[in-house]
Amino acid sequence: MYSIKEIYKTIQGEGAQSGRAAVFVRFSGCNLWTGREKHRSTAICQFCDTDFVGTDGVNGGKYSAESLVKKINEIWSSKENGYIVFTGGEPMLQLDKELITECKNNNFETAIETNGTLDIDFEIDWVCVSPKAGSELVLKHGDELKVVYPQNEFNLDVFKDMQFTHFYLQPMDSENKDKNTTDAINYCLKDPVWKLSIQQHKLLGID
Repeated sequence: MYSIKEIYKTIQGEGAQSGRAAVFVRFSGCNLWTGREKHRSTAICQFCDTDFVGTDGVNGGKYSAESLVKKINEIWSSKENGYIVFTGGEPMLQLDKELITECKNNNFETAIETNGTLDIDFEIDWVCVSPKAGSELVLKHGDELKVVYPQNEFNLDVFKDMQFTHFYLQPMDSENKDKNTTDAINYCLKDPVWKLSIQQHKLLGID
């Protein structure tokens, strides 16, 4: 059984797939933070802005592969082939080949947003890795690398030799958001291997 925080249909707001309709499936749990505020200051990832604790979100609960894809089909509610983004927390703590196969059997294209600390040994159509300073990056290939910026411990040049098609800097959403955005823009201007990723869904006021 998979522990799911929430499932909802929205517009992808980040990275190379921005603007695309998708069903987001948010898994409960993460290996870089418990999700509880009392543990944030000692967590490896301290800037997460997502609630991934428990199964009490919209359409949250415990699902088998079959029942989860059935729920996704209901939410997608279109004759067109669907697009699923598996996210978290850290989806690779739970996502497996059985679930991906069930998605494929129902004509869904699959994507994952992962911190890259766990390897993927089965096929997913779109892999987005967002590395976090202080963790070991295991997954060094995929479709896009999206670095929340700044993370002072990172030497961004190291990532450019990895096997990704797209390289994104995404300004950290914090009290220094405006400065982070300006600095990310300037970095992309200096090194055009990097592209700017803005959280468009927040600007538009959608989930």
